[in-house]
Amino acid sequence: MKLYRHPLSGHSHRAQLFLSLLGVPHELIDVDLKAGAHKAPEFLKLNPFGQVPVLDDNGTVISDSNAILVYLAKKLGRIDWLPEDPALAARVQKWLSVAAGDIAFGPAAARLVTVFGAPLRAEEAIARAHRVLSQIDAELSGRDFLLGARPTIADVSLYSYVSAAPEGNVDLGNYGHVRAWLSRIEHLPGFVGFQKTAVGLAA
Repeated sequence: MKLYRHPLSGHSHRAQLFLSLLGVPHELIDVDLKAGAHKAPEFLKLNPFGQVPVLDDNGTVISDSNAILVYLAKKLGRIDWLPEDPALAARVQKWLSVAAGDIAFGPAAARLVTVFGAPLRAEEAIARAHRVLSQIDAELSGRDFLLGARPTIADVSLYSYVSAAPEGNVDLGNYGHVRAWLSRIEHLPGFVGFQKTAVGLAA
């Protein structure tokens, strides 16, 4: 499998992390976003939206990080990471939506300001980040992972941008359950870290 990614993209890390946790052999292909490689005709053939990551599984091309998580779990029959039970599958999907919504417009957006100089309203993004982190912290009270005793793709989907939240000036100090959850993920066999940037509270 080939994963087209950028090392500072949390969406890319999300896909890379799951490939590594599953022990799937893969090749990482860095896409030079600064040079506009994601808008080049060759890349747009892979993903017309011009975004990373993109997974190429011997000609089966999957774009969107959460779609890649679902694809890998389904292809490899990993019901431990994506349960077949309707109620549990729905709970996983809820968190994938949180990752695509509140996480993207909260901690991920706040980090875009500091790491990439994005012209976004940092204060609003930080406030949204704290709202969703409070919800996640409450959800993790009394359980090791978002669905219970073992991780699912819900945890993988949220990990990257939550772990990097301090880079966007989002303090994780008040979220003890979240910090313990991050540590549990970081101790899973096959874990690979998200490249750090010394900005914001992480400077």
